[in-house]
This record gives sequence, structure tokens and C-alpha cells, in this order.
Amino acid sequence: MSTHAKRERLLLADLLESAGPDAPTLCENWTTRELAAHLVVRERRPDAAGGILVKPLAARLERVQAEFAARPYEELLRLIRTGPPRLSPFALKPIDEASNTVEFYVHAEDVRRAQPDWAPREPDPVFADALWSRIERMARVLGRKSPVGLVLRRPDGRTAVAHRGTPVVTVVGEPGELTLFAFGRQDAAHVELDGDKDAVARLMTAQLGV
Repeated sequence: MSTHAKRERLLLADLLESAGPDAPTLCENWTTRELAAHLVVRERRPDAAGGILVKPLAARLERVQAEFAARPYEELLRLIRTGPPRLSPFALKPIDEASNTVEFYVHAEDVRRAQPDWAPREPDPVFADALWSRIERMARVLGRKSPVGLVLRRPDGRTAVAHRGTPVVTVVGEPGELTLFAFGRQDAAHVELDGDKDAVARLMTAQLGV
């Protein structure tokens, strides 16, 4: 069975450790400490994690996340590396792989690309295909708030329609870069954009992602 999620989990934990607790990230203006707390709450506090998607629960999520952020940073990193409790759905390998591969990849790049001396990863064709398969399935959800038609295209020509409409902007890049773009990290993604200048400008400021 593929272990992309496990690899990304450990890589993310290492990046968080190297950056320290007060480093910036690309995620919602969070520091690394706040991002680490988010990751722990998401896996270990389902009673609060629902606030990620359900607005009435957002206040509870914010409160619980702040409580975890106040814990020692080393404890948060240990909990991330250890993974979810045994009875958590995330502890099941198929769910872990489906739910966490993209989650951990995006947040790893949130940490990496917020640093001034960051360097790109070595190409991994197998992992690229794994990311692409998820982007294909999630494209319509991720692009639902796009103000223009949005097409994601790999350099080999494979495409996913994220939003139907006109004018159309086609975003071309490797799967990892398209993943970051579709999750709202437009400025950090290394992609090429093909479309009307005004449409491109509108897309670059759109709230993409979950």
C-alpha cells in the first residue's frame, strides 16, 4: 500500500522542527506553532475540528486550537509524528492516505516556501501522479469560488476543469504546483497562466481551496 501520507507527515514534522515555533508560514498568516496546533486538533479533536468546514463551530475550533498552541512546541511535533489515536478514522491507512497526502504536502510547502532560503524538492513522478489523481477528483470543489473559468493542466497535456465559465484561465504546471495553486497558494505556486489579463488578475486574488 502506498505510504505517501506517512512520508509527508514525517517531512512536515521535520520542517516544523527545523523552522522553530515562531517562523512564518503561507497558511492564514499562522506561525509554525499555530500550524502545528491546527494539525494536531484536526486529527485528535474531532469535536472541534468540524469548525474547519462548519462556520457555527469555528469559535470552538479557534478556542481549542489556541489551547493546543499554548502547549510546548516539542509536544505538538511529537503528536504530529505519532499520528492520530488508534480509534481515529485517520488511523486507518486508506483514510490516512486519502485525507492526508495532500493536506500534509500543502502544509509542508507552507512551511518550506515561507522561508527566505527555501529550495524546491527533487522531482518524484510517482508522488506527482498521486497528487494529480487527487486534484482531478477535487478540482470542482477547490475551484468553486473562482470568478472565471479555471482549467488545470499538466505539462503533458492532461487537464482538469476546476470551474466552468468565461473567460477561461488555464493554469499550467507540475501536479505539486497545481495543487498549491488550487489550494489558494497562487502567489507561491510555480505555474504559467494562459488567459485574458484581467481574468488572470481576478483569479490570482480569488479564494480558492476548501
